[in-house]
Amino acid sequence: MTGKNGLTYADAGVDIDAGNALVERIKPAAKRTVRPGTMSGLGGFGALFDLKAAGYSDPVLVAATDGVGTKLRIAIDTGNVDTIGIDLVAMCVNDLVCQGAEPLFFLDYFATGKLDLDQATRIINGIAAGCEASGCALIGGETAEMPGMYHGGDFDLAGFAVGAMERGTALPAGVGEGDVLLGLASDGVHSNGYSFVRKVVELSGLGWDADCPFGEGSLGAALLAPTRLYVKQTLAAVRAGGVHALAHITGGGITENPPRVIPEGLACEIDLSSWALPPVFRWLAKTAGMSEPELLKTFNCGIGMMLVVKADRAEALAALLRDAGESVVTMGRVVPGEGVIYKGRLL
Repeated sequence: MTGKNGLTYADAGVDIDAGNALVERIKPAAKRTVRPGTMSGLGGFGALFDLKAAGYSDPVLVAATDGVGTKLRIAIDTGNVDTIGIDLVAMCVNDLVCQGAEPLFFLDYFATGKLDLDQATRIINGIAAGCEASGCALIGGETAEMPGMYHGGDFDLAGFAVGAMERGTALPAGVGEGDVLLGLASDGVHSNGYSFVRKVVELSGLGWDADCPFGEGSLGAALLAPTRLYVKQTLAAVRAGGVHALAHITGGGITENPPRVIPEGLACEIDLSSWALPPVFRWLAKTAGMSEPELLKTFNCGIGMMLVVKADRAEALAALLRDAGESVVTMGRVVPGEGVIYKGRLL
C-alpha cells in the first residue's frame, strides 16, 4: 500500500522511537525500586505483582490516585523537573498509609505535546526516587505524546499506587476521647494550594528566579521543595501499636483533613501555638493579606501528617518518629465536639 505524500506518524508529531528509547533509559531507575512481590519489569502490556511473595496471607488491597496540580506550572516554567516526580509519588503513598496500608507498587501517566527524552528521563527518575524512598516498586506506566493537546514544553502527570494490609487492620480504628494528636512537620507547601501560590507570586511582582524572600536560593526552587514522604516512618509507628488514625494534610489544610478520621461526636482540639508557622506560609499570608482561618483551610501550615494515638503511647511513638528523622509536635487531643476546635494562634 503506497501513499502520495509518504506521511508518517512522526510527521504528525508522535515519535514512537523516542518513546521506546525512554523506556530503555528508565529501566535502571525502575530496577532500583524492585521489592519482594515484584514479578515483571517495564515493557509488557501489564505489570504483575505477587502478594504472597510480599508477605501477605489474607490481604485487602488499597488504591490511590493523584497528581501534583499546578505546581507543575512552576516546574515547567523554571525547567526544574527533577523532583516533581517525588511529589507525584508522595501524594499517592502518603494517602495509602492513612488507611493502614503498605504501598506495594506504583504506575505513572506522563502526557506531553512533544516528548523531550532528557526532560522525561529526569521526571521519571524523580518518580523512581520517590518509589524507592517509600519501599514501593515502579512496575509500569504510560507515556503519551499528544501534539495539539499540550503546547510548548507543557506536560501533565498522574500517579496510581496500590497497597495492601492484612484483613482487620484498616485505619482509622479505635479513635476515642483523650487520644493525643501528634503532628509531623512538612517540608513546605507540598503539593496543594499552588493556584493560590502562583497568584500570590504574581501579586508580589517577583519572578521564579528572584531571590527567595523567605529563605535561601531562588523563589521558584524554594516553592518546588518536594512533598515529604511519611511512609516508612508512619508504618513503623502503626506496627509499634497505639496508632488509631492518620491524616495526610493536603487540600483543605488542617481544618478539613483531620475530621475525616474522627468519629461523629468527637473533635480535634488543636493548639496552634504548639508549633512555629514556617516562613513560606508567613510570607504567603502577609503578601496576600490572608486571614488565619483561610490559611488553615488552604495549606498544611507546617504539619504534613497527623497521627491520632492512644494517650499512654504518645510519648513512645513520638520518640520512635523522632528517631526515624521526623520533627514531631503534640498538637492537641480528641475531645467531644465536631470538626476542629482551635486554641491559641499560629506563631
